[in-house]
Amino acid sequence: MSTTDDRGAGADCTIRTVRARRVWDSRGRPTVEAETLLACGATGRAIVPAGASKGTREAHELRDGGAAFGGLDVMQAVANVEGEIARAVAGLRADDQAALDARLIELDGTPNKSRLGANATLAVSMAAAHAAAAARGVPLYEYLGGAGATLMPMPQIQIFGGGAHAGRRVDVQDFMVVCPAAKTFAEALEWAAEVYRHAGLVMKERSSSLGVADEGGWWPDFASNEQALATLVQAIERAGYAPGEQVAIALDIAASELGRAGRYTLGLDARELDSDGLIELLLRWVDTYPIVSIEDPLGEDDPDAFVRFTRAAGARLQIVGDDFLVSDAALVRDAAALGAANAVLLKPNQRGTLSETRAAWDAAREAGYAGIVSARSGETEDTTIVHLAVGWGTGQLKVGSFARGERMAKWNEALRIEERLSTRATLARPLPRRTR
Repeated sequence: MSTTDDRGAGADCTIRTVRARRVWDSRGRPTVEAETLLACGATGRAIVPAGASKGTREAHELRDGGAAFGGLDVMQAVANVEGEIARAVAGLRADDQAALDARLIELDGTPNKSRLGANATLAVSMAAAHAAAAARGVPLYEYLGGAGATLMPMPQIQIFGGGAHAGRRVDVQDFMVVCPAAKTFAEALEWAAEVYRHAGLVMKERSSSLGVADEGGWWPDFASNEQALATLVQAIERAGYAPGEQVAIALDIAASELGRAGRYTLGLDARELDSDGLIELLLRWVDTYPIVSIEDPLGEDDPDAFVRFTRAAGARLQIVGDDFLVSDAALVRDAAALGAANAVLLKPNQRGTLSETRAAWDAAREAGYAGIVSARSGETEDTTIVHLAVGWGTGQLKVGSFARGERMAKWNEALRIEERLSTRATLARPLPRRTR
């Protein structure tokens, strides 16, 4: 979020002050907001999200511990922003993101932001970017990508929520749709909205409508994980679309949540599988249903199996590393060398600065990987990630479902950007069209 004016490229982007406050995320939990004031008078503001399903190699989110809010308060992170961080970045230029973020990394001095907190450093990193864009009098996406930032991301939209986002009622974390035949971002949202609506109607007919999960997807009530897939296909068809051709399926298995050391437990199906058994199951699903993307099909501690799955399905499927890669440039390069995955999920709070997240995207592009900018399950009204997806040209955006204000704020911001770009806007087409 930022304020804009007509100061233009000659504005003084020196950071004058940085403030922070405790605000609240979509789960009613504390999080950090930072606000930056520049010498020219421009300001930028940003709020940091939080995840429920986390990779072990993510940057550290500083929480206070103790009794208040189950130990999840962030007053120390707020104090770090207003004290040590504010003093360290005062006088730096907000429009030199690399230098600003390098100072934050140096100041923290740990490999994973455990001293100051990635929630503290990221809030300042994002707020500075917003302030610099405001000083230039342009939207953040244009500040990041220039006049050539015209590629609208293909949205991945959750229809059923599972895993850590829905009390583990089903094992698969996200059952999502993408719209490979849509011509515009707005049309992709229209189609997804109809699928979401019809999925709710199907659940109601079965008397299995139990509200919504953390990210707004329908709370699942299924006898098996595969029943959710079949129901999603049914919802696509009832909405009037051709499964695979017009509207296809994307999954987030979040396999690190299902087990470790190559053993995976599907609680809903009452099955325990080894790596090869899980690969066999997923390949059967791909053969049966119009699936075009699978995120974290294997655990972060199971790289050899990740390689085997990529070899088996990578030519016809997007295979995304989230917990496996945690937006880390070095891990992306290592995965590319192994031949594991072919796409990276980009979550700024996994690293703690915009520059480090961008480095992961640069490494992914060098490796020929696709990219998806992603929200977290604990979100806010902040729309920074939408601007990152457009400004960096990643081609895909994953926000959650087509419900809840913190999700719709982002989808609606993308609609505004597409409208502003007008005829210059092009919807990315990173995914194949498939039929069952």
